[in-house]
Amino acid sequence: MAVLEAVMEEIRGECTVIAHVACNNTHESCELAAHAEKTGVDAVASIPPIYFHLPEYAIAQYWNDISAAAPNTDFIIYNIPQLAGVTLTPGLFREMRKNPRVIGVNNSSMPTYDIEVFLREGGENCVVFNGPDEQFVAGRCCGAIGGIGGTYAAMPELFLKIDRLIRDGNPEQAVPIQHEVNAIIEQMCSCRGNMYAVIKRKLQINEGLELGSVRSPLPGLVPEDMPKVEAAAARIREAIRTFA
Repeated sequence: MAVLEAVMEEIRGECTVIAHVACNNTHESCELAAHAEKTGVDAVASIPPIYFHLPEYAIAQYWNDISAAAPNTDFIIYNIPQLAGVTLTPGLFREMRKNPRVIGVNNSSMPTYDIEVFLREGGENCVVFNGPDEQFVAGRCCGAIGGIGGTYAAMPELFLKIDRLIRDGNPEQAVPIQHEVNAIIEQMCSCRGNMYAVIKRKLQINEGLELGSVRSPLPGLVPEDMPKVEAAAARIREAIRTFA
């Protein structure tokens, strides 16, 4: 909790903060949501309950309880069925939109068509974020207002360039950058260590940031990974020179 307070103090309103608050029980999730609201975040987000396959009315109750714990803060549903094991259906989303604090979806399902579905079902003032970094261009062109991604920190210049091109009406110029981004992601995922361990080391190499490694059970880097990490870091530097 102290980390979020420090973040909010540091940014002082200069950017939007969405705090993910979901735990695998409602009580702790509500505590985190209430704390997030006290720190002044712009929105809270939550995946559905995992492990147990709950009926949709129980998932809706879980999300609405979390939202009620932060009644003055907007709520965003995090749809990532490939990891959570639960899919946000159009019917469940319609039910959640009855809650005026539910403003949209961070959509990390792989079909970009889902973005269109949630925008249509959500109606006026609904926002949808693209989740999978590998389809950022496609997601934005399908109507996503922006993106929330795991690899943005490794190469923010490339994603910002893609976003500017799309906003300027030139998505075709963004496609080659997307292809290069995807090749870099594949490279970062080819190590024995977890991709986020690769990103942390890349930030040390390219930006001089000392961020440590990942927490277990995520696997850290091994010596055999280092040539791949160095190559990925070099490829990012070259891509930024070329495109951004």
